[in-house]
Amino acid sequence: MMLVPILFSLTIHELSHGLVANWLGDNTAKWMGRLTMNPLKHLDPVGTIMIIFTAISGFGIGWAKPVPVNPANFNNPKRDMAVVALAGPLSNILLAIIAAFMMNVDMSFLMNEIRIPVIEMIKFSFLINIGLAVFNLIPVPPLDGGRILCGILPKKMAYGFSQIEPYGFIILILLLFTNVIDIVLFPLMKLLASGIITITKII
Repeated sequence: MMLVPILFSLTIHELSHGLVANWLGDNTAKWMGRLTMNPLKHLDPVGTIMIIFTAISGFGIGWAKPVPVNPANFNNPKRDMAVVALAGPLSNILLAIIAAFMMNVDMSFLMNEIRIPVIEMIKFSFLINIGLAVFNLIPVPPLDGGRILCGILPKKMAYGFSQIEPYGFIILILLLFTNVIDIVLFPLMKLLASGIITITKII
């Protein structure tokens, strides 16, 4: 039941990056066959396994295989890279909103054998997309948050900050093992989840 929302969420996240990059003038992802709904084209084994284990504890945090982007094809590389990066988390927030709306739908018309798995998948989809959105907004390159921050910072500072990208994965591992992510991210995830649920109930 977790596999379907995980694959779908990761696929939409990476596809969003590729589509926005293509719209802004870079068709690298298109050339490399990444503008597709085929999840096998977007999976990162470690990031996917991490989502599965963290989803069991509450929210699914992890990553997919990054979509290739060539900033040289953009009219404004600094700005456009930030826009492309933002597209991924925004797509997950949109999927979380859709899942929240679906959780309010009365599905009593479905048989138990179908209704229960469908409800569970919708709940998993909500949690996983909240987790993906917030986790990927961590301001550490190569995560989306790091690229967004590079687009906001002045050019000299952005260049200096981008130099930590080769060590980004090590930094994330340290954050995970020192419980910094639990202390900082989980409250943000709960806040975002609560806000989305409240808004969907009002609407």
